[in-house]
Amino acid sequence: MEYIELLSEDKKIAFMIALAHIGHSDNNFDEDEKAFIKATASMIGIGNDKLGAVVKAYSDKEVVEIVKTINDRRAALELIREMCTIAHEDGDLSDEETISIAKIGLAMGVDLDKIEEISKWVIEGLIWRDEGQLIFEKAV
Repeated sequence: MEYIELLSEDKKIAFMIALAHIGHSDNNFDEDEKAFIKATASMIGIGNDKLGAVVKAYSDKEVVEIVKTINDRRAALELIREMCTIAHEDGDLSDEETISIAKIGLAMGVDLDKIEEISKWVIEGLIWRDEGQLIFEKAV
């Protein structure tokens, strides 16, 4: 996330709006997703005064326009990783989440093959995390 901290405030807000949008896209923006958004925003320096604009429900079209300001490839890839993480976290990747991630990624100039590669990597990481919790007898 330290790479994201180097973005301008407008680009950080665009990043967070896209991330929150994925939480909304399955029509189930739950408390875990809200907590993730709030923690991530805090981590990259977005204050509580900006959270209202971040977590508001935007249309896909609005978010696609907003993320076009993120023209840094590394930031775009990081955003895709974070969107995939929040989408997969509940164990149920919806069609709406998949479509939104694809639209947002494409708007930032990331091709579908790269988006799929990142998604698979995130899934593998979550599987490893969950298996580790079982192996080391931690609460899942």
